[in-house]
Parts: sequence; C-alpha cells; structure tokens
Amino acid sequence: MKNVLLFCLALLGLPALAQDSGDTKHLARARAAIDDLQRIAAPSGIQESYKTSIGGIDQWLNVRGQDRSNPIILFVHGGPAAPITPTMWEFQRPIEEYFTVVHWDQRGAGKTLLESDPEKVAPTIRIERYVDDAIEVAEYVRKRYGKRKLVLMGHSWGTVVGMGAALKRPDLFHAYVGIGQVISTRENERISYEYAVEQAKLHKNDEALKDLASIAPYPGTEPITRERIIVARKWPQHYGGLSAFRSTSTYYFNGPLLSPDYDAAQVKAIDQGSLFTLGRLLPEFVKVDFSQVKIFPIPVVMFLGRHDYTTPTAPTVAWLDQVKAPSKGAVWFERSAHMVPWEEPGKTLVSLLNHVRPLVREEQ
Repeated sequence: MKNVLLFCLALLGLPALAQDSGDTKHLARARAAIDDLQRIAAPSGIQESYKTSIGGIDQWLNVRGQDRSNPIILFVHGGPAAPITPTMWEFQRPIEEYFTVVHWDQRGAGKTLLESDPEKVAPTIRIERYVDDAIEVAEYVRKRYGKRKLVLMGHSWGTVVGMGAALKRPDLFHAYVGIGQVISTRENERISYEYAVEQAKLHKNDEALKDLASIAPYPGTEPITRERIIVARKWPQHYGGLSAFRSTSTYYFNGPLLSPDYDAAQVKAIDQGSLFTLGRLLPEFVKVDFSQVKIFPIPVVMFLGRHDYTTPTAPTVAWLDQVKAPSKGAVWFERSAHMVPWEEPGKTLVSLLNHVRPLVREEQ
C-alpha cells in the first residue's frame, strides 16, 4: 500500500499517523491557527467550500481569493485522487491576492469520495468522464462567479484531465498551465526508469539495482502493471525526482494533518480514494499520449521542474517545440522536481503574474 500511495502522490500512511499524533488538543489548536491565518477578511474577497452536482454526483469545490474581480484559476489536482485542498495552505495565500483559485475534489477523491456510493461511482472512473466533469465544473464556476473564461491549470494526473478539457472546450479558457505535465506516459516511464538506474549505479545502491533489474526492460513491451510501476517510481523519487534534493516529501504527505479544510474522516479518504481510483484508471492512463497533438487551441504555458523524474520534462519540451498554439512558453524551476508550487511558491506566483496573467483578456 505504501508504494501505491507514493505513486498516486496521495497521503502516505496517514491513518496511522493520525492515530499516533499525540495530543489532539494541540493539533486542533495548530489547525485553528492556520485557519485564522488564511481566513479571508477583506470585504471584496471570497472564501467558500461547498458541494454541487457535477457529472451526476455531488463533488466538492473550494474557492478562495482576496478580490472577486480577479481572474479565476481552476486548478485540477493530480494523483489520481490527490486533492490539493488539504495542502493549499502551504503555498497558495500569495496567489490569492492576484487570482481567485478554485480547487475541485474529483470523483473518487477526498471529500467527493465520501459523498457517493463507491459501487455506483466505480463504473464511471474513466478519463473521458473526468474530462467532462472538468468542463462541467468550468461552466458552473463561470456562471456562479460571472466570468467569461477561466485560467485552466493542471498538476500531474490533472494535466491529463486539463489537456483533455482544453482540447474539447477551448472556449471556456483564457489559457492552459501545465505543471508536471504528462505528454506520453510510456515515455515518462522510460526516462524515469533510466534516471533511477543511473543514480543507483552512481550511489552503488545494490538494493535499488536489484529492484530495478526485477522489472527490466522497463517499460519494454510488457504491460505497465501496478506492480511494475510501483518499483519503477520508488527509486526515482528516492533520488529527488518527486521533491528536488530530497529523498522524502514529508511536508506534502503529512500536510493534511494540519489542514483546517479537512476533518479526520476526510483526511483518511485521501488514501481510500487513491486505492479506489488507481486500478480503474491505470489501463487508460498508461496509454495517454498527447505527442501527436500538433495544434493547441489556446495559449499554453508549461511550468517545468528541472529535477522532475516523476513526470520527466523532456517529452513536454519536445511537444512544445512542435505544437502550434496562439502562444506558448515554458518556465523552468531550477530548485524543483515534480512539486513545483510547494517547492518554489514564490517563483510560482511571479511566473503566474509574468507569463499567465497577461494572457487573460478583460471580461466583456
């Protein structure tokens, strides 16, 4: 289970951590302090968390910003089933001064998982359904907050959903921002595996080399199964491919423990959602390939972690070189791997202002 959750970028071992957290009163006081810190008091601001019907089921949205007149970012989370809401307190507050940010707990993820009978939702866990959900969320947000278009931003798995939504309904969006972009799953796996082997040899790590040899050649021509992908992801992340210069990412995996937006049951649901969605999405996910998309209908900006070996950047750079779009660009984050907003929050804000905000056309 531990490695499956690492692959999903979900919360690692959280139920046990929550049970062993010690003085729950102190934890509650810490959560209350964070809640007060991020409370939006400005009369012009917006701070809402609610569920609404999307794709035939109730799904949760979280909306925050200091000024309702600012552009809206719809941020599509990764995983699958790794919602950003419980760790947004770690990086988002400065962004809220310039944008209103909407987070959406996707079907099978976080708070949304707890709203429906999993047996009824299970047959709908398909990429196309997630893309249609994203479009429906965008339409709902536009109408509710009086916006003509939104900025669409995806992270990791969320880039699969985001790219699909942008290609299907470009009229809804000013621009698309990809973070940890997936262009070709199979190519990503190959590059990530080769990086792990290289690092294991460099560090004379016999355990890693043995593990990696057990799935060689990878990905090869064999199916990319859950078991193979767990081994393939473990060692690149150990060598800084998830968080740059770190073998672990405690700040992220344990962050929801301090989130004022999630109670204990909702935190536990992060793990549950990862296990619920991964097996159902994996057969489709391993076939994802946007490399043949030659024309992109809206401006596109890629935020690239220099050390990202969870979704390696080379396929994204190659795609940007050949795609035709109204405008296109890349921003390199030299101190980041896969977790760009968490690793370099200051540069994330500056990059949004310098490279994305100019793409927002004034509301008509």
